[in-house]
Amino acid sequence: MSANIALPLPQKQVRQISRAEIGDRLFVVGGKVLLLVLLGVAVLMPLLAIFWRGFSAEAGQGGGWLAAKELVTSENFHWLLGNSLKVSLSVAAIVVPLAYLFAYALQRTLIPAKGIWRGISLLPLMAPSMLPGIALVYLFGNQGMLRGLLSDNIYGFWGIVLGEVIYTFPHALMILLSALSLADARLFDAASSMGASPAKAFRSITWPATRQAVFAAFCLVFTLTITDFGVPVVVGGDYQVLALEAYKAVVGQQQFGRGALIGMVLLLPALFSFGVDAWLRRRHGDSMSGRAQVFKPAPSKLRDGCYLAIVLLICAALLLVFGMAVFSSLVKFWPYNLSLSLNHYQFNETAGGGWLAYGNSLKMALGTALIGSLLIFTGAYLMEKTKGQRGLNLTLRMLSFVPMAVPGLVLGLGYVFFFNLTGNPLHVLYGTMTLLIVCTIAHYLTTAQMTATTALRQLDAEFEAAALSLKAPLYRHYLRVTVPICLPALLDIVRYLFVSAMTTVSAAIFLYSPDTILAAVAVLNMDDAGNVGGAAAMSTLILITSAGVSLLLAWASRGLLRRSQAWRQTAPGH
Repeated sequence: MSANIALPLPQKQVRQISRAEIGDRLFVVGGKVLLLVLLGVAVLMPLLAIFWRGFSAEAGQGGGWLAAKELVTSENFHWLLGNSLKVSLSVAAIVVPLAYLFAYALQRTLIPAKGIWRGISLLPLMAPSMLPGIALVYLFGNQGMLRGLLSDNIYGFWGIVLGEVIYTFPHALMILLSALSLADARLFDAASSMGASPAKAFRSITWPATRQAVFAAFCLVFTLTITDFGVPVVVGGDYQVLALEAYKAVVGQQQFGRGALIGMVLLLPALFSFGVDAWLRRRHGDSMSGRAQVFKPAPSKLRDGCYLAIVLLICAALLLVFGMAVFSSLVKFWPYNLSLSLNHYQFNETAGGGWLAYGNSLKMALGTALIGSLLIFTGAYLMEKTKGQRGLNLTLRMLSFVPMAVPGLVLGLGYVFFFNLTGNPLHVLYGTMTLLIVCTIAHYLTTAQMTATTALRQLDAEFEAAALSLKAPLYRHYLRVTVPICLPALLDIVRYLFVSAMTTVSAAIFLYSPDTILAAVAVLNMDDAGNVGGAAAMSTLILITSAGVSLLLAWASRGLLRRSQAWRQTAPGH
């Protein structure tokens, strides 16, 4: 009977293993600590600064406990709050049913050209929120092309509502598309065999499975509307809302305390919506089992015809709005000389930022997309695929989800109050492109984080176990195995961050300097100066750039996926 003899490892191999372990520890622990510091500076401290500034009774700042009491008890505040609530509830009540019908048509019917309709429906994501307002001015303004169709002036309540409906529609649509894509064919087969009508099947199967998503979409639209000032500043007229008041308090009146107090008020509906949505998600649980069968809708000419008509009407309205914005940017002198010209694109001859702003937006979008995708995906990997540091992981997850409940306007105010402190060593970043990139990444962190987490959770834990058994450094496994496998999700994050950075205005409006002005901010400035044609031209440039980069990334990803995703192909005979 032979005894097992343990042979000592060669000294060189021992050194290699120890170096790999040290490298892994630096990668995992060091990466998590670095991420914690970044989240603390980029998310937590600005939010704490809002509360500090709001309740700090500095002279002339409009803050403090007494100022807060005066604010919430004033008639002007009640008027602004009432206006904001009426607009937000009206927009949500219009958008959610329309988005539900549109999503149902794409997921549960056999209408043709679904890809085209989906692409058109996502156009508002590619442009700043001011573009719908500008288009509405050219359509229904005092000299609008369709002025006679409205009995009332477009400036005011209905102007804001129509603009926000267009702006928020794709946000609600994406949530509902995801919810309606999940369906178990066995449930519908059982309902059909029991003689249930399509309406009965909808009430008993589809609606219970999607009502949580409907509430989430309603909350999202409500929050986006109540915190947006892009549409109200263009078509609001004398109808003032809270978000616009916060913007005026900080930018126009330099009353940072008053701006912080209004920002805290705007934070409340977002926090409430986020909390209720999270509670409903826990109660709702999983909507599909692992044995679910893919649902394929049965042909129905009447149903498909009706839903196609709805889709065509919505897409026609979107194309009318965006087509008018593009057309108005090419008109010489509206409405007296409708000949086409590129005069409005000669930004160097007009105030507002011009080509400098457009170049800055490209730089910020590229920096946000590249740096943000690297940090977010690596952070998600460290939280999901590494062991140990449970408390640190929990803290990182909580901080990563905070931006979802914080509107961009509120986050931007927090950055002003924190980074503009003269005693803060990070004060040197204020007004720089670096801070704009950091703020934009923090603003859109949660959605990108959820995309990365979803992709990483689909990977088997045996990948990391195999790397450990082979004594391969974890960072090398991450770069050579995980990143190529998750390339589709990574490209989605890059595209999302780029487009979001090109169109953002709410968070960045308080942070730019004359040298770092952004294209979306230039749209606001040009419209404020009365150069509506120039604002339409800059909005069109943002739209074309966002759509072009999205198409380019989609095209590039196909070639990359053929090479890096070949392992996903089904083997012959299987």
